Amino acid sequence: MINNKLPKIWYGGDYNPEQWEKEIWDEDVRMFQIAGIDVATVNVFSWALNQPDEDTYDFTLLDAIINKLYENGTYVCLATSTGAHPAWMAKKYPDVTRVDFEGRKRVFGGRHNSCQNSPTYRKFSGLLAGKLAERYQNHPGLLIWHIANEYGGSCYCDNCATAFRIWLQERYGTLDVVNKSWNTRFWGHTFYDWEEIVPPNALSEEWGNDNTNFQGISLDYRRFMSHSHLECYRNEYDAIKKHTPDIPVTTNLMGTYKELDYFKWAPYLDVISWDNYPSLDTPYSYTAMVHDLMRGLKDGQPFMLMEQTPSQQNWQAYNSLKRPGVMRLWSYQAIAHGADTVLFFQLRRSVGACEKYHGAVIEHVGHEHTRVFRECAELGRELNLLGDALLDSRIEAKVAIVYDWENRWAVELSSGPSVGLQYVDEVHKYYDALYQLNVQTDMIREDADFSQYDLVIAPVLYMVKPGFAQKTEAFVQAGGTFITTFFSGIVNENDLVTLGGYPGELRSVLGIWSEEIDALFPEQKNQVVITKQSGALNASYTCGLLCDLIHAEGAEVIAEYGEDFYKGMPAVTRNQFGAGQAWYVATSPEPALLQDLLANIISEKNIQPLLKTPHGVEVTQRTKDGKSFLFLLNHNAEEAIVETKFENVEDLLTGELWTGSIKLPAKGVRVIKL
Repeated sequence: MINNKLPKIWYGGDYNPEQWEKEIWDEDVRMFQIAGIDVATVNVFSWALNQPDEDTYDFTLLDAIINKLYENGTYVCLATSTGAHPAWMAKKYPDVTRVDFEGRKRVFGGRHNSCQNSPTYRKFSGLLAGKLAERYQNHPGLLIWHIANEYGGSCYCDNCATAFRIWLQERYGTLDVVNKSWNTRFWGHTFYDWEEIVPPNALSEEWGNDNTNFQGISLDYRRFMSHSHLECYRNEYDAIKKHTPDIPVTTNLMGTYKELDYFKWAPYLDVISWDNYPSLDTPYSYTAMVHDLMRGLKDGQPFMLMEQTPSQQNWQAYNSLKRPGVMRLWSYQAIAHGADTVLFFQLRRSVGACEKYHGAVIEHVGHEHTRVFRECAELGRELNLLGDALLDSRIEAKVAIVYDWENRWAVELSSGPSVGLQYVDEVHKYYDALYQLNVQTDMIREDADFSQYDLVIAPVLYMVKPGFAQKTEAFVQAGGTFITTFFSGIVNENDLVTLGGYPGELRSVLGIWSEEIDALFPEQKNQVVITKQSGALNASYTCGLLCDLIHAEGAEVIAEYGEDFYKGMPAVTRNQFGAGQAWYVATSPEPALLQDLLANIISEKNIQPLLKTPHGVEVTQRTKDGKSFLFLLNHNAEEAIVETKFENVEDLLTGELWTGSIKLPAKGVRVIKL
């Protein structure tokens, strides 16, 4: 459980009363009580108010805010406010601002403008975090700490260059190892002095959108930047823990955000929290996948939904309203995938600046008589009724998908074979197939323990790190099923090609050799023709993007290409390896093939879907103390009926009892206690 002070699903969100006169606060807390809001995230961007100059700290306003909330039944998620430094700091200490990708020195403005390796930023952010922890360590309203806000962005200043060289020395030891790891004899890049190494930006090795001359340098700089952000976070984490060792600490992550390797961050977050902002047209399975990825960061521990909008965003190209019922539906989708909180950005709409049109529980009209407020209040009522029934319950899965940030960086820095190859999209295709089959799936890191799963899928495993191939062989040898795809097994952790034929270290377990890779234009398609008919497989399917031209080396050919000069070459193979199987899907097929193929495999593995549901009805299950809770989520705009074999099962949200067929209203939710 995140915190025993409030043993229920926390409900609330970001609150910025410092932007308002105190007369507004009374009205806010009145409406919070109506809506059932019991947690407010405060002090997110208040550094300039907390510290008006280098030597002065003033927490009187924050005292008033926290006390006002607690006295009226609302606890606080207390942020350190270090997501945006004050103007005085940038003026007095120019090292605090970043140098951008183009080599331009930033001045004060915006947010995410602090250099990760600025001694000034590290000093003052750590001091502020410590002073906040010391002041509020015994406040009864403090539930959890929230460090900074949505870490991200890169810097290319002299401080970062110096820190990068130190990081490289710690990682590689000598310049000889660096030169070998980066293959610097290409284009005469051999380094003879550490000072010769500069950050890869538009002034050196890179040009826009992941184009680089040297993948090894660029890959390491991304590792270094993720590490630098983490060091900033840990600087504040340590300062807080000195005073409040038993109060959890987090920062809000951003799902599949590309720049930070969240698996490296996870050990230093007491609980994972993240901000969920899908568009109206975002596939429901994609949002589900990202919830599962966040849950997977700490091996299945429940996470916090730190931010979502009650109605609309302000920063997307087309900021659609959430239709009636959708806010509730998407809130329960988060809970269904492991969230133990439902929090919004924001509780009251700002009056000015760029977020004034971002949705809020309390709209600009300032009263509770709005559609959005009524929906929020109804959800608050339901979450109070649920109490602690779902808290700390877990999701049990026998299928896992490997997700690796470093592999993603390497894939998208690879200088070919196709600009259309996007790692997250290919991962999502496999997740979506399992989602449509109602098979619960864990999203795991590449060094996770495979033994708890029956099926492990690693799409586009371009980078194979030390020990991965041996672990995979042991998993399959013991009876597990492993699936990987085109453009896998190509390079090592330094983005150097593994010689001897693709898929490199995975060649033995897969029983194939990949000779060439064909990149198809967006309008081009090929055919995957099934040669080994079984189960749900059709005769043929379309494919595109990339086609590996492979030879079977002991693997059984399940499907062949149907067109072009490689017609008849294997497109899908299965290799018996010990007691298990290793599959290779040599192209990016249409969704139907993945659904049919995975339906066959899970049937052979006796992995049971939770239920059979109509299209658009999502199902998940959380388990706790021997009790299971089944979530039915109807993403359709019309009523749906789910056929079950249940007898007299209770919907925890309504108290209704159901036998057999369960009706779901349009955009409706049921939480069935089994």
